[in-house]
Amino acid sequence: MHWLRSRSLRSRLTFLSAAAVAVAIALSALACWFIVEKQLYNQVRTDLLSAEPEPLRGGNPPCGDTPQEALAISLATPRSSRPPADLGNPPLRDTQNVSSDLSHVCLPLGSKRAIVIQQSDAKVLGLKKGQSVVREGQYTDGSPAMVRLAWYPNATIGYPPVLVMVAAPTQPVEDSLQGLAILLGSVSVGGILLAAAAGRLVARSALKPVDRLTDAVEHIARTEEVGTTIPVHGHDEIARLSTSFNSMSTALANSRERQTRLIADAGHELRTPLTSLRTNVDLLIRSNDTGRPLPPATKTKLLGNMKAQMQELTVLIGDLLQLSRPDTPKSGPALTVVALHEIAGRAVERAKLRGPGLVFETAVEPWYVHGDAAGLERAVINLLDNAVKYSPPGGTIDIRLRQGVLTVRDHGPGIPPEELPYVFDRFWRSPSSRQLPGSGLGLSIVAQSVREAGGEVTLGPAADGGPGALAAVRLPGGPAPE
Repeated sequence: MHWLRSRSLRSRLTFLSAAAVAVAIALSALACWFIVEKQLYNQVRTDLLSAEPEPLRGGNPPCGDTPQEALAISLATPRSSRPPADLGNPPLRDTQNVSSDLSHVCLPLGSKRAIVIQQSDAKVLGLKKGQSVVREGQYTDGSPAMVRLAWYPNATIGYPPVLVMVAAPTQPVEDSLQGLAILLGSVSVGGILLAAAAGRLVARSALKPVDRLTDAVEHIARTEEVGTTIPVHGHDEIARLSTSFNSMSTALANSRERQTRLIADAGHELRTPLTSLRTNVDLLIRSNDTGRPLPPATKTKLLGNMKAQMQELTVLIGDLLQLSRPDTPKSGPALTVVALHEIAGRAVERAKLRGPGLVFETAVEPWYVHGDAAGLERAVINLLDNAVKYSPPGGTIDIRLRQGVLTVRDHGPGIPPEELPYVFDRFWRSPSSRQLPGSGLGLSIVAQSVREAGGEVTLGPAADGGPGALAAVRLPGGPAPE
């Protein structure tokens, strides 16, 4: 079937539908032929069994040692000596008598056909009077017949035992069966051709959605215009395939849009430190080229700014690498059992170095989760860095971990309600905090790391209605390692 697999789907559907119809028609035609054959032969058999065969009595019937001799004598008999009923066409049934040793045959006067005797006919001699056997046979001219044999051991007083053979021609039956076979064959061929044409039309109609889908895929491959969709009709398999394609195309378009936005935002964020670095480097080069070196204090300040810009670039590049990881946990780092309270403790120690004038109030309970240790630690550090950045001098930062919920509360200006939906977007920064250092990626990394661990993170106003913001991270786990 390799040649079939190499054909188009439309051709395969047409062939398979035509083949299925052909098999059905062939089976139906064969069944019809065999049923008619059985009925016709049963009708002949019934007709033979309906008339009681009787031995020849009296007269001078034509006899011979063989059916051929007896038939020759019968045909040589003058027409005037034949019975009036035998002068026309041959009767529907033909009779002949055979001696017990099958060596002597007699025919009725006027017989035009004789029945061929078989050696197996001798078995009938053991039957009782009136019992008969029906078999297939033929006439001496070769035409087929159905023969009934009956044994009469004492046919009539004064007459010897005799085997009576009665035959009915079956050539009309075979002619009818041959005509039926031709008719069924013609109908079958016509039905197969009609099935092939109908299969072609059905395949063409059924594959129209597939053609539209193929055109859409080829259009995307040719133009790279992701987001192309096709109309969906119904709820069948083709509709499901079209819906899946539309979902995939939309996902690809969204992915490309996010990628384009990420590249644009990253380029914008990278431009600022790079521009500052280039300005500082140009100033240093120009001062050396003109022979007028910068004052030591100015040069020290300039180098400090360059170092800060390099650090900002390093952090930004690290954030971009973190966000470039796929969102699905299966393709990310392997998840292990992580002590969240230990991560929170290490993150607090690092935050104290970044906010030496701030007060950190910590209350954590043991809590173990399944996740990426490095990713979760960076998420907690980013939350604390965000709190440090917005806390006033000498302010307090509250860190709590209870029943799998880690909260970080600062006492800064808080977040306006209209800006809350955007706080976890990449590169988004509040208009009021654009003068502060940062790239707008910290909270995006928090959201991604928490999502990979199967948790959720929220950021909003303080629960007590006081100043500041409250970040809450909920992670599934338990107070003991599993």
